[in-house]
Amino acid sequence: MKKLLVTSALPYANGSIHLGHLLEGVQTDIFVRHQKNIGNECYLFCADDTHGTAIMLAAQKANLSPQEFIKQVHQEHYKDLTSFYIQYDNYYTTDSEENKDLACEIYLKLKTKGYINKREIEQTYCEHDKMFLPDRFIKGTCPKCKAKDQYGDSCEVCGASYNPKDLEDPYCAICGNKPILKSSTHLFVNLPKFQDFLKSWVNKSNLHSGVKNKLQEWFSSGLQEWDISRDGPYFGFEIPEEDNKYFYVWLDAPIGYIASSKNYFQKNNPEKFNEFWKDGQGEIFHFIGKDILYFHTLFWPAMLYAGDYQTPTKVNVHGFLTVNGEKMSKSRGTFIKANTYLKYLDPEHFRFYLATKLNDSLEDIDLNFSDFVNKINSDLIGNIINIFSRTGTSILNKLDRRLGQIDEEGKNLLNHLLSKKVEISENFENLNYSKALKEILKLGDIVNKYINDKAPWITIKTNPENARNVITNALNAGKILMIYLKPVLPEISKKVFEFLDIQDQNYSSLNEFLENKIIHPYQILSTRVEEKNIQTMIQESKESQVIQETKKEDSNFISISDLSKVELRVGKILEANHVEGADKLLNLKVDLGEKGVKNVFAGIKAAYKPQDLLGLKVVVVANLEPRKMKFGISEAMLLATGSGEKLSLFVPHKDADVGDILK
Repeated sequence: MKKLLVTSALPYANGSIHLGHLLEGVQTDIFVRHQKNIGNECYLFCADDTHGTAIMLAAQKANLSPQEFIKQVHQEHYKDLTSFYIQYDNYYTTDSEENKDLACEIYLKLKTKGYINKREIEQTYCEHDKMFLPDRFIKGTCPKCKAKDQYGDSCEVCGASYNPKDLEDPYCAICGNKPILKSSTHLFVNLPKFQDFLKSWVNKSNLHSGVKNKLQEWFSSGLQEWDISRDGPYFGFEIPEEDNKYFYVWLDAPIGYIASSKNYFQKNNPEKFNEFWKDGQGEIFHFIGKDILYFHTLFWPAMLYAGDYQTPTKVNVHGFLTVNGEKMSKSRGTFIKANTYLKYLDPEHFRFYLATKLNDSLEDIDLNFSDFVNKINSDLIGNIINIFSRTGTSILNKLDRRLGQIDEEGKNLLNHLLSKKVEISENFENLNYSKALKEILKLGDIVNKYINDKAPWITIKTNPENARNVITNALNAGKILMIYLKPVLPEISKKVFEFLDIQDQNYSSLNEFLENKIIHPYQILSTRVEEKNIQTMIQESKESQVIQETKKEDSNFISISDLSKVELRVGKILEANHVEGADKLLNLKVDLGEKGVKNVFAGIKAAYKPQDLLGLKVVVVANLEPRKMKFGISEAMLLATGSGEKLSLFVPHKDADVGDILK
């Protein structure tokens, strides 16, 4: 018996689970269920990846603490993932005491063993938000193709990668202000020191040839030091022996695998933790997408090695999920959330369809909805389910629902199905699910042909016992197929075993045949896919995503709740003066009535002379957060339109009292 500890990549806690996440979750779950099906000891661990600037800002936007925010997301993620019958032994969080202790432990071992370097680097900094900006929080014009509104690390138009400092006309994606460059001391893992170890690990690890080739490219071009620190404010774990420095999210995220298992084993089987992570008495398998290959095949084994933990036995890498041959699209409605799918379609249909497509390669998997309908209605319903619906319903009622004997022809049929056990099992083991399903469906065709040829619905009229034996042979064949399919269809297989009035089945019960027993009344196992449900799902995804994207990415739109936060008041300019050293600014004192007199720096010098402004009533944003500028603090903002000499201040159309709120 093998012992395996299996993980899938941690979903980031700043968004909902979508079908792309489920590709990996389902692939991992099928593998784990297969291991248990053949009698191996196997555990599945995962967690939410909860740290980083994105989480901190998302929590602020939701008016929640980061801890409250990630708790809500965790509940949603777990519900969505398990609704697709992904069965975790523990689904945890990286924001845990176990993870904090393990991250500090591994970091300090890296430091003690001389793998940590410290040096000054120049980074992009937002003076308004008072924080260093991650690459994805800087936007600007691509230095290669000149496309606007591109991220700080790569262009989504031309695909170019670059340093954030090379971005043209950069602006902070949070507040829109132009960032500056600022120096800070950072900590780096000296990854080049691990090159010999990593080469050895790659050679002995059970990695796909495509993964090994990619790793050889990185080795040839030379490994780079890895920045593992971030400056505060940052939601994460503080780095021991440092001031206002936090672990970069990618340091503690994979350690979450260890933490999730530790949390589980401490409560259930404490000695198992060391068996897997310290003593090498079990195998460690990771399932990841190809976009995070670098972290899991270079940084991660290096961290484990330095921290005196067992390195992975295998890293299984899959491609992305495309829909109808294209990247998932919000505008086309093919960026589908898990909870939207569940409103209209069966989660086991998704599992079955993926299983017919998945293999051990790095190629993308396409969810083609026309193919989806065909595979479910023809291969699942018309083939596998058909075996039970044809032989276990009214015809069995006429035979008092009692099975008979397996005759010689039946034994030959069952032996043929059993002869494929090793081949099917090996394909599941090697992640070639599509080959396993292809073989199972071939066997289903053979069983259906046997039923058609024997036509028990005809022979029952003249030879009821012969018809009973045919049904007995067919249902025993169906039982074998459902044991093979149990990792893919956990709920349907459970219904079949209940229908046959038998306990949960696995490979050890393949040779246990059903004879001379009463079968329960047939209950519908699954239904056909309706095309209209798919179209409704796509339309709903399109509508909801359009609304979300408008809010998220189009700065020209704000919500009513956003607008209600802006306090517009009538102000009267009491003083207006030039600002020494400023080309565009005037310094104003503006009376806002009960809000008092506010000091304002306004870029209106080209359009107005100070003496012309005295006594003028203007429209003012009265509740703007005070902003420290080079020349002093600006406490409010005047509304204006135009630019340069044509700039025009907003003034009340009718006479209004100073301090009046505008609605």
